[in-house]
Amino acid sequence: MKAVVSINSGSSSIKFSLFVLDGKNELQFSAGGKIEKIGIAPSMKAKSVDGAILLERDWPDGASLSHADLLADLFAWATEHPLEGREIIAIGHRVVHGGTEFAAPRLIEPDLLDALEALCPLAPLHQPHNLAAIRAIAALSPGLPQVACFDTAFHHDKPALATRLAIPRALHDQGLRRYGFHGLSYEYIARRLAEIDPALASGRVIAAHLGNGASLCAMDAGRSIDTTMGFTALDGLMMGTRCGSLDPGAVLHLQSQMGMSAAQVEELLYKRSGLLGVSGLSSDMRSLAEAGTAESEEAMALFAWRAGREAGALASSLGGLDGIVFTAGIGENDAAMRSRICRRLEWLGLEIDEIANAGNGPLISLPDSKVKAYVIATDEERMIALHTLKIVEKAE
Repeated sequence: MKAVVSINSGSSSIKFSLFVLDGKNELQFSAGGKIEKIGIAPSMKAKSVDGAILLERDWPDGASLSHADLLADLFAWATEHPLEGREIIAIGHRVVHGGTEFAAPRLIEPDLLDALEALCPLAPLHQPHNLAAIRAIAALSPGLPQVACFDTAFHHDKPALATRLAIPRALHDQGLRRYGFHGLSYEYIARRLAEIDPALASGRVIAAHLGNGASLCAMDAGRSIDTTMGFTALDGLMMGTRCGSLDPGAVLHLQSQMGMSAAQVEELLYKRSGLLGVSGLSSDMRSLAEAGTAESEEAMALFAWRAGREAGALASSLGGLDGIVFTAGIGENDAAMRSRICRRLEWLGLEIDEIANAGNGPLISLPDSKVKAYVIATDEERMIALHTLKIVEKAE
């Protein structure tokens, strides 16, 4: 039986999913899991499609283990257990940045890796780890096809004005532009919404990918029109540890008046801001809800306020709004936060059904609401697998 593996390698975690091809040549999820706390005390857990735990392993003294080390252990285990009797025909990777050139998934070759390496400064917290996983697997299994699936690709064809920063044209031509991210998630949501509610999918929809990283995407008939993330994944919404949109003058002040280096500013804005910075407690929305402090409440209120503010701006980009879809960790599981955000959008005609919302929907708006609201689980790994299978079949 043939199989495709999806890998999403981040700075401190590696998500993996195994999909097998059934008799109709369609992908069926078989197993998946996560390696987390990389660089601290790594742990790995894998589950089968029915939820049974296939593997639990910890490395309490493994702070020095690299992504390559941990992927080697994953491969060794997978070969002996869930992959037994199954042929891996390809591995697909989430690659955060494709720049201006790569608008579709690509079979990975040495020249492509070199080009993607040059984009690392545009996604310093993500791209190096995406590429490290690709190199590690190439070393473990040199002949195995690998496919890069770009998070920026979904936004590649958005209107030209939505790509521009108000800076000299020469800098725009050198790549300083608004790209947009979370594209694999948004592509899946557009695909799934078309199955659930075709009429809404053909209209004006805001997809809200709310997790530790968070963004919104304005879609018209399933196509990206505008999005909150721009040149980097630091822009837009307030996030777990990232500040989101920030007056550039604040950065200049931190450097010129407070003496911070570029590296110190980067660390502050990417790792010590957002929910963590405002609350002084945690980047995890669940912990903030349980804390009950004035600071944690302010952090949650600011998250909702910023989401409502940006959604209003995207409604302007769309010329109106027919629906909103919540997805990712917070979007799929935090009914209280969804309620806060929806209340900020009542002026657009959104009326939330609090009972349906408490049950995670999927439809969480009232029947007579002018704007529909859904909760739809994203599946970036499946989107990666679908792209990977298509590329491999085309290459054969």
